[in-house]
Amino acid sequence: MKLLKILILLLLPAFAHAQYWEAGAFAGLSNYLGDLSANSQTIYMQNTGFSGAVFARYNINDLTGVRLALGYAGLSGTDALADSEAIRTRNLSFSSDVIELALTGELNLPGYQPYNLNRPLSPYLFAGISAFYHNPTANLGGANIRLRPLGTEGQGLQDRPAPYSSIAFAIPMGLGVKYAVTDRLNIGIEFGARMTFTDYLDDVSGTYLSFPELLAGNGPLAAALGNRSGELLGGEPVIVPTGTPRGDNRARDWFFNAGLSISYNFLDSGLVGSRNRIRKKAGCRT
Repeated sequence: MKLLKILILLLLPAFAHAQYWEAGAFAGLSNYLGDLSANSQTIYMQNTGFSGAVFARYNINDLTGVRLALGYAGLSGTDALADSEAIRTRNLSFSSDVIELALTGELNLPGYQPYNLNRPLSPYLFAGISAFYHNPTANLGGANIRLRPLGTEGQGLQDRPAPYSSIAFAIPMGLGVKYAVTDRLNIGIEFGARMTFTDYLDDVSGTYLSFPELLAGNGPLAAALGNRSGELLGGEPVIVPTGTPRGDNRARDWFFNAGLSISYNFLDSGLVGSRNRIRKKAGCRT
């Protein structure tokens, strides 16, 4: 029994140094890869938007941690930037405010321990799962029109796809580097990618429904925003047969963010608070 107590006392400082909570914020830039970025071939810097997040991280030990983050990414895309004349003539565009809740696991290599600046610098990798809300819009006559309710590819009509959801899932992944300025304050830089499980981040995925059918089925706004080639080719609607490809052949859209983080370590909360008690007792004996 005495041996067990001695073992616990010996191990307690190690556990105390390892497990602690952390809270912080991230700010940076976001971008997108999908049907309206040259058919998923190119990321255009002109489409860069703002990205931000707040997060809580539970550091299990020097090597691993778990992070819960609530984030925002401003995304946009336009055919006008494409080198291909065929893509530019398609003349589609979108913008979207993405709100994401992400749970990720982190691996610090070689390890991170801000207490007493034992290991103040570490690269890290992360991956996990997230759910996000997206709401693509397009500008028409100076007004931003929500695209999902319109059914621009004939969603909801007979023999056409069902309307897509504004809630989708993704696999967040990426890497970063963090540095302990003090044993309480961390700064970092991070790059992240989101492989989404939707091809409608930009409201473009499948095939055209012919202008007359779309006009009759989903109304004039859907018809006007479903095929915008006519705005570049004389103003009259361009009639393309139903089933003509509208999006590319990729099944998923992606979005990305990169930026800086700052966070605070709650080193003296919970189990970690025992560190001070152990230090004081040791001081009394000496």
